[in-house]
Amino acid sequence: MLTLIKNGNLYGPDPAGKKDLLIAGEKIVAVAEPGAIKIRGIPYDSQDASGKTILPGLIDPHVHLIGGGGEGGPSTRAPEIRIEDIVRSGVTTVIGCLGTDGITRHMTSLLAKARGLETEGITAFIFSGSYEIPPQTLTGSVRSDLVLIDKVIGAGEIAISDHRSSQPTFDEFARLAAECRVGGLLGGKAGILHLHLGDGVGRLDMVFRLIRETEIPPSQVIPTHVNRNRELFAEAVRFALAGGAFDLTAGEEPENHSLELGIEEAIRISRRRRVPLDRITVSSDSNGSLPVFDSKGNLVGLTIAGQKSLLRSLTGLLRRRAISVEEGARLFSTNAATLYQLPAKGRIKVGGDADLIFFDSRFELRDVMARGRWMMAEGKLLAKGTFNQDQEE
Repeated sequence: MLTLIKNGNLYGPDPAGKKDLLIAGEKIVAVAEPGAIKIRGIPYDSQDASGKTILPGLIDPHVHLIGGGGEGGPSTRAPEIRIEDIVRSGVTTVIGCLGTDGITRHMTSLLAKARGLETEGITAFIFSGSYEIPPQTLTGSVRSDLVLIDKVIGAGEIAISDHRSSQPTFDEFARLAAECRVGGLLGGKAGILHLHLGDGVGRLDMVFRLIRETEIPPSQVIPTHVNRNRELFAEAVRFALAGGAFDLTAGEEPENHSLELGIEEAIRISRRRRVPLDRITVSSDSNGSLPVFDSKGNLVGLTIAGQKSLLRSLTGLLRRRAISVEEGARLFSTNAATLYQLPAKGRIKVGGDADLIFFDSRFELRDVMARGRWMMAEGKLLAKGTFNQDQEE
């Protein structure tokens, strides 16, 4: 099926002005000046995007696809994410992970969930492992997972500087980073070691030691939740200036009480310190728990992260003009595609996947296309999960 999208204001992520897009199957096959694409003799669908801004579909590089949590016992295990929640948030690609609970959550279930989401219309990848080292794997090692399992693109979220981590030694940590490095090379993937950072005083000490004492490059590691406190974020900035990258967790008070810095302030500090914005990604931590612990380590509160925090963060920044539209596309899509080596994602280009989101003049999400399929049209959700087909949204 051919789809011709006309007169959209395109950021792919570079600003391109008004353009027409031709979609064939899952791919973008032409990007042209308005009216330049002529189709004769075959049926096609035509959609007018006049007055709308088109960006690459958002990439969420940290999602608990089968739910996280459990720190308060079995009743606090968070639920699985739904395709409806993903699409409503403008997300067309996710990277799934396990979290604290690597006992009642399993890698096989995570892989099955990723494949199920792909059947329902989006693109999904996963990390091997959970908080602990040695990590959970599908084939016996992170290295072989990266080589043999198409959906595995790294290890994560591995916890350091957190009372819930396995308190790994530096040698264990370095060995896992090496597994990611070599497995990524052999598998033709990024092989990212994706790190959960807690409030521990060690912060990024092991990461700095890794790049100081081994041959593993800073680009092999991406720490997340680095905006949870100012001291940790200062170290993340130093890491990025040394050639690394970091991931910010979306959400603002009171929704995410675990974050001391909002996305806007973190970006403002990064600019001031001259951190290249292409070394920053933003994720939702969706369907992971947001536990609150007192000074003695006792659980005193628990909420759940939502997928829509990613979209709210982006549109809030755009409406306040804290970032440009181009910077929004990069921070929330293109950068992740580059860092995780997803060449068909994060850019609106010929040969790329037709993952597109459409905003109106107020930056309200109006339409979502994932792999050439309309998932939302004029604010109406079209995508439905396998067991929600007959339910009204």
